[in-house]
Amino acid sequence: MMKEYLTGLFADALRAINAPDGIKLTFEKPKQEAHGDLTTNVAMLVAKSLGTNPRVLAQEIVAHLNARSDFVSSVEVAGPGFINFKFADAFFTGQVGSILEQNNSFGKSSIGGNRKTQVEFVSANPTGPLSVGHGRQAVIGDTIANLLQWTGHSVTREYYYNNAGRQMRVLAESTYARYRQLFDETYPFPEEGYQGDYIRNIARKIMERHGKALCSAEKEAALKACKEFAEQSLFDDIKKVLLVMRVRHDVFFNEDSLYASGALNEVVAEFRSRGLAYDKDNAVWFKATALGLDQDRVIIKSTGEPTYRLPDIAYHRDKFRRGFELIVDVFGADHIATIPDVLAGVRALGYDPEKVKVVIHQFVTLMKNGEQVKMSKRLANFVTLQELIDEVGVDAVRFFFLMRSVSSHLEFDLDLAKEQSEKNPVYYVQYAHARIVSILRFAKEQGVFDTADQRNIQGIQYNLLCGGSEVALAKLLLEFPEVVEATCLGFEPHRLTTYLHDVATAFHRFYHDHRVVIPEKELSRARSALSLATKVVLANGFKILGISAPEQM
Repeated sequence: MMKEYLTGLFADALRAINAPDGIKLTFEKPKQEAHGDLTTNVAMLVAKSLGTNPRVLAQEIVAHLNARSDFVSSVEVAGPGFINFKFADAFFTGQVGSILEQNNSFGKSSIGGNRKTQVEFVSANPTGPLSVGHGRQAVIGDTIANLLQWTGHSVTREYYYNNAGRQMRVLAESTYARYRQLFDETYPFPEEGYQGDYIRNIARKIMERHGKALCSAEKEAALKACKEFAEQSLFDDIKKVLLVMRVRHDVFFNEDSLYASGALNEVVAEFRSRGLAYDKDNAVWFKATALGLDQDRVIIKSTGEPTYRLPDIAYHRDKFRRGFELIVDVFGADHIATIPDVLAGVRALGYDPEKVKVVIHQFVTLMKNGEQVKMSKRLANFVTLQELIDEVGVDAVRFFFLMRSVSSHLEFDLDLAKEQSEKNPVYYVQYAHARIVSILRFAKEQGVFDTADQRNIQGIQYNLLCGGSEVALAKLLLEFPEVVEATCLGFEPHRLTTYLHDVATAFHRFYHDHRVVIPEKELSRARSALSLATKVVLANGFKILGISAPEQM
């Protein structure tokens, strides 16, 4: 809101100094609080165009600004030509009402321009339960999709999977072996088969359906039946866990469809037509060096089997053909080596790789009693996402997965996630929301403020909010739209968790300094309105993060 106010002021001032068209006017928060609330370098940009002294020009711009004294308390020229602004306390507290008016829409914007956007995330093949690593990716991808929607993008959530190839063959063989062992304990289990009780559970369900029939069936037919049953069972489980995590997808895209449609052959043919594919050692190579990469890559092996790069490139071609203007891929760190090849393939096909944003997240380590939790006792040689949910709950799982930068390795402290105290970050922010609900309930009982009656937010004397912690809280709340926008544009969900923790801290400080329901009715109403505005910001932030907004704790 500060930026919008200043942008309006600068329009006339820039015209008055004959600034050229196309100058980008930006405002930033100074690194040091003493330098004010916002600063701009526009004088230096205009001076460069006009060939004049930037500091002198900055002073001229300031002279043309018509900053109302009740909103802006000081305007100063600093350094080589920065213009620093400090806003009056009344500006911040006076804007609290706008938060209440916008309510559930506060923080939303249209900067996305309804841009057709696809977010691909999770994309685990149906060979086992979702792991904790898949869970982090699911929450990151879902939250990024939420952020994009809040900023005016038209978002499609997509899950890409492969139900063919070697992994699925191993799944079939593992399931078949466990099924046979139900009748003959000596039946051999494949050396590289999938371990874990989930395979045994699936085998028992197959026995319930088919009895002993598959033991005498032709092996390929039995393997096919085991594969199809295991795949469906595991995918149903994956979808179920995702829904528990409040994660949904609009599209499930099967890699096998790229084979069936002939898309892989089309891509190779197009590479050849552009001189970007050649044959060598009975394999087909992608001439990646012609596009700036360090070496060419095999895209079809000598066996005739495509490498993973080819379907990935074909899949991205399909994304562009479906008209997506922004493509967001959320991958684990194990994908980092393949990304340059896929982007080079996109460029080779004539598409703009700048429209593809790749978000790489690092791995998760679970900690308990100060030691790493290494494996699941029940299901596999990894901790499943469902086990983690059962241990700490969905809200803690989502918040903890998001509260560190995606590029940082995450140590998930199970003990902390279950602790019901201010040490637990998700408990801390949710408790602030619950406390506000309690305060507002009491205010209603005392006849001071009724959140259900819109007349209560009219005629509030916000100028009565002049205490330091009152102003600081109001100022922080007004930053929410910019935080949402910056978090979205940077694809950095952790910034929102940090901000909400700061809001909770600012509210607790305000509540410590000032009673809300007091005999002075107008001041009590103003503090109730500030509390309600805090609740709005917390609830809207929680909605983006996908966590609940409890009314009591």
